[in-house]
Amino acid sequence: MVLEGYRRRLAPYLERISRPYLAYSPNALSWIAFGLLVAGAALAALVRWTTPLLFLPVAALILVGGAFDVIDGEVARRTNRASVRGNFLDHVLDRYADTILVIGIAVSGFSNPILALLALASLLLTSYMGTQAEAVGQGRLYGGLLTRADRLVLLCIAALLEFLWTVPWPWAPETPWARFSLYGFSFTVIDVVFVYFIVGGQWTAFSRARRTYARLPPPSG
Repeated sequence: MVLEGYRRRLAPYLERISRPYLAYSPNALSWIAFGLLVAGAALAALVRWTTPLLFLPVAALILVGGAFDVIDGEVARRTNRASVRGNFLDHVLDRYADTILVIGIAVSGFSNPILALLALASLLLTSYMGTQAEAVGQGRLYGGLLTRADRLVLLCIAALLEFLWTVPWPWAPETPWARFSLYGFSFTVIDVVFVYFIVGGQWTAFSRARRTYARLPPPSG
């Protein structure tokens, strides 16, 4: 998934969605996005002690939180309130939200903890390489196989599928699709998403690092 490449095509829709929030502070919208994603992480963690039915509101919170994460930047640009401080706050809240969300899903019991740990490391490295390019004067890098929009959409879909495949529907009362087995290994949809985070994240981090390094001037002398 490379949703960042569709940003221009989605621009008219983003403009329409952000219109009701033009009077809001972009920083306030960033905090709203953060709060929604943290709430989704908390509900995901509660799945471990309650019911997989909570994955439905988890998916909804990730979807709405991700929407607000896009709206804050759109509002800042359209109202000429974009600032270095706002950009910094947005990145800080994004990294905390990413970390808390992955941890919450890992606690749910629907993912392999090792995969969750490696996925978290990969997504943090991906984001770091993007901001590091900006830090050395090469501009912020957003492209790659695993952008933040990709991560949130995949986690939203995974949570929704876990809900659908663990609910005892009348035609499948034993919910046989909650977990899959392959060559003796048991895994969930979230495990598959985390594997993609690991592979796609490392590829994205490496490609961003390579692009940035190639643009830097050689050492003098």
